[in-house]
Amino acid sequence: MSLDLVKDKSILVIDPDSESRIKIKTIFDFAELDSINFADTVETVSQKEDPYFVVLSNPDDEKKLLKQIEAVQLKYNNRVPILVFADKPLSEKVDALITDTLVFPPTLKKLRIALQNVKMFYLQHSSEESASEMLFRSLVGVSDAISRVRKLIEQVATTDANVLILGDSGTGKEVVARNLHYHSDRKDKPFVPVNCGAIPPDLLESELFGHEKGAFTGAITARQGRFELAKGGTLFLDEIGDMPLAMQVKLLRVIQERVFERVGSNKSIEADVRIIAATHRNLENEISEGRFREDLFYRLNVFPIEMPSLSERTEDIPLLLDELIIRLENSKRGSVRLTTDAVAALQQYEWPGNVRELSNLVERLLIMFPNGVVDVQDLPEKYRKGFDVSKIPAETTSSSDDLHTQQRVVSHIVNQVTGDDVLPKEGIDLKAHLLTLESNLIKQALEESNGVVAHAAQKLNMRRTTLVEKMRKYGLQRVANAS
Repeated sequence: MSLDLVKDKSILVIDPDSESRIKIKTIFDFAELDSINFADTVETVSQKEDPYFVVLSNPDDEKKLLKQIEAVQLKYNNRVPILVFADKPLSEKVDALITDTLVFPPTLKKLRIALQNVKMFYLQHSSEESASEMLFRSLVGVSDAISRVRKLIEQVATTDANVLILGDSGTGKEVVARNLHYHSDRKDKPFVPVNCGAIPPDLLESELFGHEKGAFTGAITARQGRFELAKGGTLFLDEIGDMPLAMQVKLLRVIQERVFERVGSNKSIEADVRIIAATHRNLENEISEGRFREDLFYRLNVFPIEMPSLSERTEDIPLLLDELIIRLENSKRGSVRLTTDAVAALQQYEWPGNVRELSNLVERLLIMFPNGVVDVQDLPEKYRKGFDVSKIPAETTSSSDDLHTQQRVVSHIVNQVTGDDVLPKEGIDLKAHLLTLESNLIKQALEESNGVVAHAAQKLNMRRTTLVEKMRKYGLQRVANAS
């Protein structure tokens, strides 16, 4: 189960009952969260750093539980989320003070939601997150494709080089442009976007360069253009491929000479801007068809950044969903949750509208299921078409899995491997044994698949993204040219 733990932080379980502690440790062991500290009471906690989250268990009564919650909040200045294991429903007063509740044993689905709520707590309550981190969260993902984009942004942001951002509509080209501006030396100056395809050709020159009073019919006052408004900052020319040829000539001159004139004026104005352009078109094809100037292309294409389509980075969809939901919550528009099966169905969809389409879907689900949980059958038909839950490996489903089921599976695997239903006399470190077993099987699958991750994942009956995560966990490397 994926949960990004804060470095050097552990889980704190406050429970005087040793039997209850064992149950909790078993639960979090299966969730692969093994950095756990125990304490009898809040007062006996000796650790210096704040825990990632605190667990309170088996409250005798709500008055006692409230005192425990207040003690935890006082000790950690309300900086940590609190999970409670309770055998009965808790009052609204308690629910308002904690992050989530769980029962013994929790379903895997409920445990995942609780841990997701812990992550949400930090994203919503962190006062240390800088604006730059917020911007890069718009480029969330673990895929190689989006990692390359972040790397390219870091490399070119502090220069004044012209950047050309390529990619399909809805992939987030303006997000990249804003990141480039924010991480540049011009970040304290304006970021001015212009959609070249949305402005009529006869008005585009005036929009970019401004005009003097009386320059044309309707010009009743002088007006600054986008180049002047962006002085000292960044001018983002979106959909540059839709710019008319006549305007391309004038833009080329400005880029070359770094000066321009307002319409109706002969006074030169310095073009002190950094230019970032973007397009969904293939400009090299446009050049061959005579619709785009080759010399302008080379002026803009100093440093190209290509945005991947969402279908090329489906492993990022869970993180993108988290980000989109957090934005809705922060804007006080409500919330929504998706089951693991629903997310898996979305990862099988082709996403012609890319991240913009995903964002629209999340807003639609929020309206349809306010503060609810969305399962596969709740998704609009086109997003679940052809999805078969039975084809998803057990580790990724959440509809009926619980920890007892996982224990039976683990026992079955051990019996199959050892050929012996009896525990060895000397005992066995089950967790270490299973980790070694899993690592060795992954190595074997990769070898038999010539390092092709997708083929190895099929042999192991797991999703490719899950295998990639496990390869990182065990420090296994792909071979060259493997996918």
